[in-house]
Amino acid sequence: MNAAIRLPAEQVYAAELQALALGDDRQKPAGWSLSPKAVLTYLMGGKASDGTVISPKYVGRRQLMETAIATLATDRALLLLGVPGTAKSWVSEHLAGAIMGNSTLIVQCTAGTDENQIRYGWNYAQLLAKGPSQEALVPTPLYRAMQEGKLCRLEELTRMGSDVQDTLITVLSEKMMPVPELNTSIYAQRGFNIIATANNRDKGVNELSSALKRRFNVVVLPLPEDMAEEVSIVSRRVGEMAGGLDLPVPKNVGEEIARVLTIFRELRSGATADGKVTLKTPSGSLSTAEAIATMVSGLSQAAWFDGGKLHAEGLAPSLVGAIVKDPVQDKVVLEEYLETVLKKRPDYAGYYAALNAAI
Repeated sequence: MNAAIRLPAEQVYAAELQALALGDDRQKPAGWSLSPKAVLTYLMGGKASDGTVISPKYVGRRQLMETAIATLATDRALLLLGVPGTAKSWVSEHLAGAIMGNSTLIVQCTAGTDENQIRYGWNYAQLLAKGPSQEALVPTPLYRAMQEGKLCRLEELTRMGSDVQDTLITVLSEKMMPVPELNTSIYAQRGFNIIATANNRDKGVNELSSALKRRFNVVVLPLPEDMAEEVSIVSRRVGEMAGGLDLPVPKNVGEEIARVLTIFRELRSGATADGKVTLKTPSGSLSTAEAIATMVSGLSQAAWFDGGKLHAEGLAPSLVGAIVKDPVQDKVVLEEYLETVLKKRPDYAGYYAALNAAI
C-alpha cells in the first residue's frame, strides 16, 4: 500500500490540534477551530490542558507569531515576507491548519499565473454546451475559500504579474468577487482571509502595487540571529525528515550541523564569527532551509553509500551546490573562503580538503 510522501500539517499534527481543541474554552473568532492563544501555543510549543506536549513549529520571536495571528483575526490579509528559507510557507501552512483545519486551499503563484487561476475558470465542454452557468464555472482555491469562510494561501505572491496581483484588490477590500458572466457576485463568508508569502531578495519579481500593499499587514520573518537557535531548528527538522525517509541519524550529526551552519552563517554575513576577517558573499541566500536540505542529502549519502558514516566528503557536494549558484562569481567566493578561513582551522581540515576536491 502506497503512503503519501508528505501530508498536510493538520493531518501530521492532528493529535496536537485535537488536544488543544478539547481544552480550549477561550473565545474564538468566527470560523476558527482554535482560539488565538491556542493557535499561538500550537506554533510556539507548550502543553495542552490535558498535558499533551505541543512541539514548536516556529522557533523565533513570539511577537511575530502573535502579530500574524492577530492579523488573521481581523478582516485584514497577512503577508509573510522574508528572504528564501525563512519558513514563510511553513508558517503559512501551520497557521491555516491550526485556524481552519485545512491548509490545502493554496494557489502557487508563477509568472504564468493568470486571472482565471486566481478568480475562477470554466469547464469548456459545459460552457460550449450550455453557455455560462454555475455548473460550468470551475472554482479556484480562492473562490472556495470565500464560499466556505476559509483561509486561502497564496505562495510567492510577487512571482505573478502586477496586473494579476491587482485582481485581489476587490476581494481584499470589498470581500466580494464579481462574476460578470453570470451577472452576479460571490460574497466572502465569515472566517475568510488570505495568507500570502513573498521573497524580498529574489530577482525578477513583480513589486506589489501601493493599493495592494495597503490591504496587507506585513510580517517580516528574519533568518535566525542566534547560532544556537539555528542549530536547534536544523537539528529538529533534519531529525523529522530523516524519520520520514527512514534514514538513520549518526551520533555526530549535531557536530556536522554546527560546522555546516558556521560556514553558511559566515558566508552570508560577509565576516567570520569572530568578526576578524571580512568575506565576499555568494549570490545565494544560504538560508536555514538550504542547511536542512544539505544535511538531509548528507544523511542519504551516508546511509546508502558510506556505511552510515556522516563526514565532510559526503556533505561537500551538497555544500558546493548550496553555495555555488553562479559558477564563476560564487566559485571565487568559496575558494577565497577556503584559503583565508577554513585552511587555518584544524577541526575543519576535512571540509577544506573535501570542498577543494568538489569545486
